[in-house]
Amino acid sequence: METNGGGGGSAADVSRILSELETLKTAKNDIECRISALEAQLRDLTTTTTKKDIEDKNDTVSNGSCPLISAVHSNINHDLSPDSVYRYSRHLLLPSFGVQGQSNLVKSSILVIGAGGLGSPALLYLAACGVGRLGIVDHDVVELNNMHRQVIHTEAYIGQPKVKSAAATCRSINSTIQIVEYQEALRTSNALEILSRYDVVVDATDNAPSRYMISDCCVVLGKPLVSGAALGLEGQLAVYNYNGGPCYRCLFPTPPPTSACQRCSDSGVLGVVPGIIGCLQALEAIKIAGAVGEPLSGRMLLFDALSARIRIVKIRGRSSQCEVCGENSAFTQQQFKNFDYEKFTQAPLSTLPVKLNLLPEDSRISSKEYKEKIDNGESHVLVDVRPAHHFKIVSLPNSINIPLASLEVGLPEISKALKEEDNSGSGASLYVVCRRGNDSQRAVQCLQKMGFDSAKDIIGGLESWGHDVDPNFPTY
Repeated sequence: METNGGGGGSAADVSRILSELETLKTAKNDIECRISALEAQLRDLTTTTTKKDIEDKNDTVSNGSCPLISAVHSNINHDLSPDSVYRYSRHLLLPSFGVQGQSNLVKSSILVIGAGGLGSPALLYLAACGVGRLGIVDHDVVELNNMHRQVIHTEAYIGQPKVKSAAATCRSINSTIQIVEYQEALRTSNALEILSRYDVVVDATDNAPSRYMISDCCVVLGKPLVSGAALGLEGQLAVYNYNGGPCYRCLFPTPPPTSACQRCSDSGVLGVVPGIIGCLQALEAIKIAGAVGEPLSGRMLLFDALSARIRIVKIRGRSSQCEVCGENSAFTQQQFKNFDYEKFTQAPLSTLPVKLNLLPEDSRISSKEYKEKIDNGESHVLVDVRPAHHFKIVSLPNSINIPLASLEVGLPEISKALKEEDNSGSGASLYVVCRRGNDSQRAVQCLQKMGFDSAKDIIGGLESWGHDVDPNFPTY
């Protein structure tokens, strides 16, 4: 492949690449459709062969031969193969589920968006129960700090795509179902194309813009949505856009403030909590796909792990004023594609931590520069503004913990520490650190307003220290 010497591509190159991408996407769609068609033909042929075998054995009976006892009494009035009957026999024994429910599942398709804490248990049970086609969407890779809750992944897959890991586990559980992998981030540019191929959608994401985007897409396409959330020691679950029920926007027409939108990576989560909610998501998806029971539409399940309480609360019905599913809504597929969900929610779709830049350069130093000041014996005070329970996890030597929320109350302690460190009489320096370098900037802003003009934050916080100074320093 030829390239331009200046490092930039010409308009012709860009056009050619875009054209080739479009051709490949079209070919991919055709291949997937062909695979589905062939699988359907295979199932039909298997069923036909089974029925023909039975007829042949019955003919043998009429000719006076002595057939096998099982051949005389076999009477299969469904499209489940003998292996499927045995595999799903515990399902078939349930009067409220039975053959019809399982047959519905085998013919259904379910998409799980997110192969993390919620998606892991949901995918495991959806694969095991025999969903005909199971789609997995995720763009992230497996990390060590996923292991305590994302039980579909193993240590062997650390550093590899979550979609690849999840698909491999699902196939190891049930080789008879079709697994479709989407190793990409879900965006308005690809959501309609992906979601349109499935009967039921499971939202196992953990951020506000994704929730609104997925819900709106389901409304536009007329797909039922099973939505779950887990944070800390609590979780919740609801079914949206099902049989005239409300969509996510009906309940939350206005996005919550960004301060209220927390993620597991920031606030923590007990591993079993998303496991419980994810299992319940699988249950609701199975009920919808199997056409059994009463899905959780118009209601919300609230789970409190510490008190071991589960509550079901009634939620408002479909809003006639909803901008997406309301009576006078004109929200089209094109409007969906053009909608900016990050701007709407004031939150990023990316799972990467937000990096603020609130201070001028002369109010900041790098972790390497701070290490040099320690090595040079500079008199200084290091204030760690993380919450107290974070400080107990790990901290830098000789730092004092004054959480950001208690900064004003802790000013006398800072002043006292600075005086004690001022050995030369020229004044001790004041540095501020946090986990990632965001709260430390906010703290420096406050300190400078309160007269601590020389206060500086350490760029990137403790994560930067662990990455650039001490690789053995624990990060979390």
